[in-house]
Amino acid sequence: MSILGNQCKVEILRMFRNPYYIFWSLFMPIIFYVIFTKVVNMNVPDKGLWNAHYLMSMATFSVMGSAIMTLGIRMVQERAEGWTSFIQVTPLSGIIYFTAKMLGQTLVHLFSILVIFLAGALINGVSLSVFEWITSGGWILLASLPFLGLGVLVGTMKRVDTASGVSNVIYMLLAITGGMWMPMEILPKTIQTIGSWLPAYNFANGAWEIIRGNAPEFKNIIILAGYLLVFMVLSIYIRRKQEAV
Repeated sequence: MSILGNQCKVEILRMFRNPYYIFWSLFMPIIFYVIFTKVVNMNVPDKGLWNAHYLMSMATFSVMGSAIMTLGIRMVQERAEGWTSFIQVTPLSGIIYFTAKMLGQTLVHLFSILVIFLAGALINGVSLSVFEWITSGGWILLASLPFLGLGVLVGTMKRVDTASGVSNVIYMLLAITGGMWMPMEILPKTIQTIGSWLPAYNFANGAWEIIRGNAPEFKNIIILAGYLLVFMVLSIYIRRKQEAV
C-alpha cells in the first residue's frame, strides 16, 4: 500500500506540473464558462438554469479532456523514453503502476470538479442543493471512467506527436457533438443524432439531468458502460500484440 500511495502522489504532482492540464482542464473551461454565460447572449428563458447547465458542461469538458489527453499522452511519453521498461526491473509491479495512474487521475479529476464548481458559484452565483452538488460531482467522477479507458487506448500509440494530434481531434469532436460548448438543440439534426450515441453527450446529460431534479437516464449509463468495455478490451488486445512482438 505504501508503494501504491507513493506512486499516486508522484502521478498527482506530475499532473499539476503539466501546463497542458492547467490550460485545458482548468483555464479553458472557466474562460468558456465566462464567455457563454457573461459575454454571449444565449437568449435562454431561465438564466439561472442555463448558468448551472453550462457549469456542468464545463466540468464534464474539463474531466473528459484530462482523461483523454493527459493520461494517454503521458503513457506514450513514458514508453517512448523507456520508463515502462525500466519499471519491470524494479519492485513496482505493472498492476500498481497502472492502478496508481488511474487513482491519481481520478483524484485530479475531483480537484478539477471542485475548482470549476467553485468558479460557477463565484462567477454566477450558481446555487444548487447539497444533494445536487454531491450527486452531480459524483456522477462526473464515476462516469468519466470510459474516458479514462479512451486515454489508456490513446496510450497504446507509439509516437507522442501522433497521440497528441489524435487525442486533440477526438477531444474537440466529442465536445462539439456532445453539446458541451452549445446546447444540443441548436446543433444540426444529423449531429444531434450522432452525438446522442457518443460518450460525451451521455456523460454530460447525466449531470444536466441531476441539476433538473432527475436521475441520469438509463440509456446514458448503458452507453457509457458499453464504451468503457470496448475501450478496455481494445487497449488490452493492442498491448498484448505489442508485447508479443
